[in-house]
Amino acid sequence: MKALSTLLSCALLGTVACARSAPASLAANTAAEVPPQAVAAIPDTAPAFNASRAMQYVKEIVAFGPRPIGSESHKKVENYILSHLKSDTVEQDNFEITASEGKFPVHNIIAKFPGARDGIIVIASHYDTNWPLRNMNYVGANDGASSSALLLEIANQLRGAKREGYTVWLLWDDAEESMKLPWDDPESLYGVRHLAQKWQDDGTIKKVQAFLLEDMIGDADLNVDRDQQSTAWLEDLILQAATRVGYQSHFFARTIYETDDHVPFIQRGVPAADLIDADYGYNNVFWHTTQDTVDKLSPKSLAIIDTVTLETVRLLDQR
Repeated sequence: MKALSTLLSCALLGTVACARSAPASLAANTAAEVPPQAVAAIPDTAPAFNASRAMQYVKEIVAFGPRPIGSESHKKVENYILSHLKSDTVEQDNFEITASEGKFPVHNIIAKFPGARDGIIVIASHYDTNWPLRNMNYVGANDGASSSALLLEIANQLRGAKREGYTVWLLWDDAEESMKLPWDDPESLYGVRHLAQKWQDDGTIKKVQAFLLEDMIGDADLNVDRDQQSTAWLEDLILQAATRVGYQSHFFARTIYETDDHVPFIQRGVPAADLIDADYGYNNVFWHTTQDTVDKLSPKSLAIIDTVTLETVRLLDQR
């Protein structure tokens, strides 16, 4: 996760405004603001979600300990993710970065689940932990492990199913965390910045209908923020999905401005949304500390995000 949000109370409106970093302009987001057409109603219920299995994935990822890029534990988590995708079509986007701390290998993992419609929906999560905290017992249970585990369970739901809608790509992106603290934009988001540019160069990005980012979504006190850097109509669609499945009370009571993995895609005109609860513990006290542990999480929160995410995918399929 990124630079600390400043949450400002707005008692009159009943919302919270937040700024991660002072934006020069929101113009980069305007190209993706206009929805193609109205959304049709979908009678289908959400696919079954195994919350206990998803939580077990979280625990197994956390058991590897801190997983900063270049570490042995990072490689173990990478292999762990790949071991759960052996029967799937998987692409690995491997490259090397030169950061202030040296040269590091970066490995993005993409599992592909084909659909009948021409187009791609990307669901993403980072799986690394913070480099500056590498010598602490910082395991990133919520920040990295919860969303990575969620994607593994979504893979279980998609696997073997014939999709009538868009192709879904699950992306475990690497080197998301900043190499410096406080958060330093040029030394972060390496994996998604590389992949967004690669997809722009080879034309893939034109096929991406939506980019849905999952980040810090395991918090037992789940309150997903509305993000001003995300595409407005896609955020509205997420709220529509949450309302359809009865989880609207967990969404958008606060508004933030989030620099996260979705930004390189927003900058290239891709509709993108960040599903993130950026207030982890009172005044975000657990974020980027050794207190980010499994006991702060809930399988119900994982189930809520899974259900709303897949409902959003179904709504996108109907556009």
